Amino acid sequence: MTSELVVDVQPKEVSIAVLEDKRLVEFQKEGRNISFSVGDIYLGKVKKLMPGLNAAFVDVGYEKDAFLHYLDLGPQFNSEAKFVKQQLSDRKRLLNISKATILPDIDKDGTISDILKVGQEILVQITKEPISSKGPRLTAEISLAGRYIVLIPFSDKVSISQTIKSNEEKARLKQLLQSIKPKNFGVIVRTSAEGKRVAELDNELKTLVQCWEDSLVKLQKAKTTSLIFEETGRTVALLRDIFNPSFQHIWVNDENTYQQIKNYVSLIAPDRADIVKYYTGELPIMDNFAVTKQIKSSFGKTVSFKSGAYLIIEHTEALHVIDVNSGNRSKSANGQENNALEVNLSAAEEISRQLRLRDMGGIIVIDYIDMQESENRQKLFDKMRELMSRDRAKHNILPLSKFGLMQITRQRVRPAMDVDTTEECPICFGKGKTPSSILLTDRLEDKIAYLVNKLKMKEFTLYVHPFVAAFIKEGFISLLLKWKFKYGFGWKIVPDQSLAMLQYRFFDHEKNEIDLKEEIEIK
Repeated sequence: MTSELVVDVQPKEVSIAVLEDKRLVEFQKEGRNISFSVGDIYLGKVKKLMPGLNAAFVDVGYEKDAFLHYLDLGPQFNSEAKFVKQQLSDRKRLLNISKATILPDIDKDGTISDILKVGQEILVQITKEPISSKGPRLTAEISLAGRYIVLIPFSDKVSISQTIKSNEEKARLKQLLQSIKPKNFGVIVRTSAEGKRVAELDNELKTLVQCWEDSLVKLQKAKTTSLIFEETGRTVALLRDIFNPSFQHIWVNDENTYQQIKNYVSLIAPDRADIVKYYTGELPIMDNFAVTKQIKSSFGKTVSFKSGAYLIIEHTEALHVIDVNSGNRSKSANGQENNALEVNLSAAEEISRQLRLRDMGGIIVIDYIDMQESENRQKLFDKMRELMSRDRAKHNILPLSKFGLMQITRQRVRPAMDVDTTEECPICFGKGKTPSSILLTDRLEDKIAYLVNKLKMKEFTLYVHPFVAAFIKEGFISLLLKWKFKYGFGWKIVPDQSLAMLQYRFFDHEKNEIDLKEEIEIK
């Protein structure tokens, strides 16, 4: 299996697509103005204690206060709180955690009011972004994640990933990390560290310790609700978790982001740095790698997957519901039972992809086609577990119930990805009446003439639907050629699959969109 990462950086948002054998399996989209991210560390202020929930609400600068449960304080909270208080009271001197006094662990069965006070300043880290009407979820047990290890200040333990099966390798890694880690720092060894040399682990450990020290410099000067440590960008964070030898290419269409990713890959895998490529093609990057078409076909309420069969996916506040339908598929010659098994197994493959693609979390209920034989029900359960083993999110799968329902719980860290695949009319903007479509080329020529003759723009790009682009470029003496002779050769037309049939967009030579919507409506 080969994997590719495609990163589309636009002025207002960044989209990231993970392809496995050219098939879209993960997609993330994030506004560039969003300030919250899982892993960010803040100096927060306790706003309210909730003894009934054994939790507190903490102000970290968001419109809704963040939620911090007593169990998320971490066993070494007293040590951390004392250190933060000392640092904030003596802002001229940078404290060294290795010289800090580690206090006894807090009581596992204690209460929030025994530990926190309203108005207290504490160091917290975001574990879940705001979802729906809820604010962020916090932890006070700070951790800094790398590719091979996770660094935990105010701890002294070395823990090894349970997925590393070899006892010899576990012993080697534990002894190695205990010998190189600084005092008062704990370490969690990730699965990807298996078989790695001491130099690689030591290099990452030093990088994470430096991140912590840089955070202390910010803490020294911080005001309440200040950002102390910002997690690496979504692209680099995703890459850190999924990077593996099967990656053939990482394509990026933005020079700054390209450099960030190039630097990161050079750090963790110097011999693989050349897989990062800067995309400079004319076609939109998502169109060039056939991502746009897959997004359009994969994010609707109905998703077709094989021989006429399809899924219906519904989202609610409490859970996600997926219904499997055989559609107009012809029945197997071996009977209804085998036909149901065949459809269900194919559906399981698509469902496992959809869970990753939409990043669906919480409770997922799947209504498979009924099967009578227990052997077939077990086959489906085993197949689903095998397919979900590729999923990095924590999950739990229950066998089919007597009603033919499968229940899955999947870790929810961010809101489920919900891409609207419907298209607003690009001409009337939802009003219900449009000019004649046959006049589209006349309107395009009017806009080109306006830009060239009125605004004196010689270099710009016109993005249109691929069918429209093909029509304009058709023939030996094409419409495009006529326009070029009439308005100059400095501009160009590029097909864009994300546009509706009659939609068009103009961009200047610096890739800034030229907004002609208002001018269109006036006309």
